[in-house]
Amino acid sequence: MTSDYTNSEKLWAEAQKFLPGGVNSPVRAFGAVGGTPVFVDLGSGSKIYDVDGNEYIDYVCSWGPLILGHADTRVMDAVTRAASKGTSYGAPTQAETQLAKRIVSTVPSIEKLRLVNSGTEATMSAIRLARAFTDRDVIVKVKGCYHGHVDALLVKAGSGATTFGSPTSPGITTGCTADTALVPFNDLAAAKELFAERSNSIAAVIVEPVPGNMGVVLPDRDYLAALRDLTQSAGALLIFDEVMTGFRLGLGGAQKLYGVTPDMTTLGKIIGGGLPVGAYGGRAEIMDMLSPSGSVYQAGTLSGNPVAVAAGLATLDAVSKKGFYSELEKKAAKLQGGLADAAAKAGVKIFFSRVGSMFTVFFSDGPVRDYEGALASDTKRYAAFFHAMLDRGVYLPPSQFETAFVSAAHTDDDIAKTVAAAAEAFQVLETS
Repeated sequence: MTSDYTNSEKLWAEAQKFLPGGVNSPVRAFGAVGGTPVFVDLGSGSKIYDVDGNEYIDYVCSWGPLILGHADTRVMDAVTRAASKGTSYGAPTQAETQLAKRIVSTVPSIEKLRLVNSGTEATMSAIRLARAFTDRDVIVKVKGCYHGHVDALLVKAGSGATTFGSPTSPGITTGCTADTALVPFNDLAAAKELFAERSNSIAAVIVEPVPGNMGVVLPDRDYLAALRDLTQSAGALLIFDEVMTGFRLGLGGAQKLYGVTPDMTTLGKIIGGGLPVGAYGGRAEIMDMLSPSGSVYQAGTLSGNPVAVAAGLATLDAVSKKGFYSELEKKAAKLQGGLADAAAKAGVKIFFSRVGSMFTVFFSDGPVRDYEGALASDTKRYAAFFHAMLDRGVYLPPSQFETAFVSAAHTDDDIAKTVAAAAEAFQVLETS
């Protein structure tokens, strides 16, 4: 059942001559699952098609932005209209304010926001602003959460439950991470211990309310609310990184779903409808410290790009329609049930972690609730499952530790085909 990847293999050989590792973002290289990356030619609805003509039901969805599916006509029409007027001005447009107004009206924590070009830029700017607002230096990062390749946040833990981080990448100085502390996800005791020791120096806690970069891991009951209480008591800020969950789990994101309002929020992905975009926002008194209102500097030539803003507005228009998220939930639940049944029938142990239209199939004997639990899952089995599904026309994230997504474009037929493919793939795993 192996598909033909001849053209992808040729393009892969050429790409490695000109691009580091052959890619412009590491996970695309299939390093975690092995084999040759498929080179995509086009996307349409729930499907992508590679340069060899293979069709795949796509659950990567460009890592989350394509909640409407590929080449949605509403988004494409908006992009075409905007691009026909010019691609960038370096001057204010009405559409920027319209997008900001739409976000402010739906995300509980945001009174004002600043548009940027990526999630990384949003988190980098948010922690700078948090430090300025609190006049403190320490940023608390939660292990397993990813906030882009920001120097201060690209850290690993040392020994002990609470620790100051050390760089995970060459090129990041120890000075950059000297004021970054780490605590485990879902570990309130560790967070309380750190605040007991360093509360007067902590500027902010930044956390993905639902981590998606160690696979989907759900917060324990009251975990996010407890972080809210800790930060408020200490005069520190709470920053939710909702680059992935924003407008994915509902119009108000994870903060509305879980009923916890942070001081600041970072956004990306869906608010750009598949084009490069990011945003960070929060209470007006915090955001007004930004230049030119205040003295905290941050700027960007392409921030609020008219084409990206048009795509974002069209996407938010679509997801705001009555019943959109309930229909998406039904599709995701149907997929979960089908995959869980297929695994059980094959005798394969998995832990299916899902919230809304985000999910991860962990090859784990039990629940995954933190980074260590994710690392304990069987990555070799996931790699084998990935390739078995790929050969059967289903494109999943090429890493155990990445999130898969259901889009509005996925049909009942897509889900049925996915479950049938998984049933065969699980059987292959069980007999191999």
